[in-house]
Amino acid sequence: MAFKCIIVDDEPPATRILENYIGKVSFLEKTEVFNDSLKALEFLNTQSVDVIFLDIQMPQLTGLQISRIISKDIKVIFTTAYPDFALEGFELNAVDYLLKPISFERFYQAVSKLNTQSKTVVSNQNNLPDFLFIKTDGKNKFQKVFLNDILYVESLQNYVCIHTSKQQIITHSSLKNVIESLPENNFIQIQKSYVVSLKHLESTDNYSVYINGKELPIGAAYKEAFFDKIEENKI
Repeated sequence: MAFKCIIVDDEPPATRILENYIGKVSFLEKTEVFNDSLKALEFLNTQSVDVIFLDIQMPQLTGLQISRIISKDIKVIFTTAYPDFALEGFELNAVDYLLKPISFERFYQAVSKLNTQSKTVVSNQNNLPDFLFIKTDGKNKFQKVFLNDILYVESLQNYVCIHTSKQQIITHSSLKNVIESLPENNFIQIQKSYVVSLKHLESTDNYSVYINGKELPIGAAYKEAFFDKIEENKI
């Protein structure tokens, strides 16, 4: 399945280069090209896309402003002639930051991260998996983790930390991505930053859960669903 892409850049020569590059990559599909940032936002209000190639210096709205407005589910790759905004771009959780003129090699390196991020957590969904493969530091390096060993998962901005009975594994991913790979009958989110294993939960009160001697807070927005799950398993 190809990633649906749009290009937002007020320089036609730059958009033509990106269109050409997208056409060469089998897992990318160009949807629209916009030279006007406001028209791009109007499009995104009614249409869904996976990736936006986004220039930073544009009239009306900058690329940085647009990235703060659009859905967090849309992956952003900044394309700009100005290196000054790189840090801010990555703080906005951009997939990559491409400096013009952009070579095809550098472009392909950036878009390859789309596949990596979407597969950061890989599970065997066909036969009720009892393990995950977690992408760790290093090129295409994955570490096998058994679900039974996971105590809880912690969000760390652009990363997550998977706490197991033996170690801590940090990977570049979102908590949402990890949750989608965990069996919902065994794991539950208790706060914006925490998902816990019901198997390893030692005790709980109205405000916290306790796992492996660690106290984790229960967020108000998650309390009802959490205690409903506890009620299901109460004797």
